[in-house]
Amino acid sequence: MYNVQVHIGEMLARNARMYPDKVALVERVPAENKRIAITWREFDRDANKFSQVLREMGIEKGDKVMHLMFNSIDWLVAYFGIIRTGAWVVPLNFRFTAEDIKYSADVAEPQVFIFGNEFADRVETVKDTLDYVEKFICVSENDEEIPSFAQSYSALLSGANSDPLDVDIAFEDPCGLYFTSGTTGRPKPILLTHKNMEHVCISENRHHLQTIDDVFVLIPPLYHTGAKMHWFGSLIVGGSAVLLKGVSPEWVFEAVSEEKGTIVWLLVPWAQDILLKLDSGELKIEDYELSQWRLMHIGAQPVPPSLIAHWKRYFPEMDYDTNYGLAEGTGPNSVHLGMENIHKIGAIGRPGFNWETRIVDGDDRDVTPGEPGELLLRGGGVMREYYKNPEETALALRGGWLHTGDIVRQDEDGFIYIVDRKKDVIITGGENVYPVEVENFLHTHPAVRDAAAIGIPDERLGEIVAIVVESVPGKEITEEEIMTFCEELPRFKRPRKIFFGEIPRNPTGKIEKPKLRRKYTGTEGALGF
Repeated sequence: MYNVQVHIGEMLARNARMYPDKVALVERVPAENKRIAITWREFDRDANKFSQVLREMGIEKGDKVMHLMFNSIDWLVAYFGIIRTGAWVVPLNFRFTAEDIKYSADVAEPQVFIFGNEFADRVETVKDTLDYVEKFICVSENDEEIPSFAQSYSALLSGANSDPLDVDIAFEDPCGLYFTSGTTGRPKPILLTHKNMEHVCISENRHHLQTIDDVFVLIPPLYHTGAKMHWFGSLIVGGSAVLLKGVSPEWVFEAVSEEKGTIVWLLVPWAQDILLKLDSGELKIEDYELSQWRLMHIGAQPVPPSLIAHWKRYFPEMDYDTNYGLAEGTGPNSVHLGMENIHKIGAIGRPGFNWETRIVDGDDRDVTPGEPGELLLRGGGVMREYYKNPEETALALRGGWLHTGDIVRQDEDGFIYIVDRKKDVIITGGENVYPVEVENFLHTHPAVRDAAAIGIPDERLGEIVAIVVESVPGKEITEEEIMTFCEELPRFKRPRKIFFGEIPRNPTGKIEKPKLRRKYTGTEGALGF
């Protein structure tokens, strides 16, 4: 089966033909005691309808459709509908500000913009500057909440033809423009192809052996090239997904128990929260049907080995896995621990299925085994390019290899361990925080002369954001004032620790982060290990 090329839009159609009445997607909103389910036939039908809506709006192969929504069944219906037109889907981070939306739209130049009504204010702020957007579509349960400049998604879908479009899609054709943040703090546009998407379906299925009977409980945001791509390993064989909107230990256990979940992808904080409640007795395994839960895996941040040892005390028969990936590699699986290698927890693993790795020095020469170097990747998931950025593309894809910017080492058994990051990204609770964004914001405070953001190791979140503040001579500023000032930032970007002191800079004006880390964390590396 792995030699047959089938793009993800056709995988959906195939599932609808083979398993029409099987539940494909479940949406659970525990806070509202709400549950919605659709079959593969209904999923396929609605994706066809949305593709027909877009065709009526003039969308053709190679056009772009911007997509800004919270996790939902409608998110995935719209996503697959866009792909079936041959257009590029441009999913946005739901944490993006109006400024981020404007920047991303200016790069992508979408003809159509679909958004959830929760984002109407942000979209309306910038809509008049988006001259290239011809149509706005709003997804809402209540048509009265749809802004005047947009059309109703539900009304458009209800009147649409459900016949499939006849579009010639080649595997080298682009299908997705995913924005992630770069070291400058600006979201980077990563262009992915249909071949990239098929690759991740196959590699994920090969790694975790999903079958039609698997039920993937999907919690992280769908805009990210992470958990959605893990579920693609189930999509290829007709396995279902449960979209859990909101996360708590009880809600996770309820979803697994009531939906017969078999696979759950967690972030470190979520796993720790579950363990804390199990330890305290607030959560009891025997109150739920969890025997079918066969795999828990974690990604997006370093995983403390002690956490997994703790987890295995409660779930000794459950498989565990971790994966390393990045958006430039279509998300997960470029490096893969493997369910059989729990004795190597702490490593990110070995090259994943259909991947190669190298570890090199600053001149792209292979380092001696055991020595640290930059991780390079080559495989079916490597992006086509950074869209409209040939300079960054050339730097990232030198010599036929994707340069990750991550510093790693390899042990005698071939397992790879993260050592540090060349980039100063801070990963807190699975979310990337780029120091320059926080630093630039702090520079707008009249009493701040200079500021530097660094990551401090944290057992629960992986890292937390800390800032070092140098005040303007003659002006005083308190920790409380800075904390209040930073409330304008998204919550995950707000500092948890504040230090006051001089900011060291080198002769070219760059902040000497290693000096700050040594002073305030006792380590030189960005991760503190």
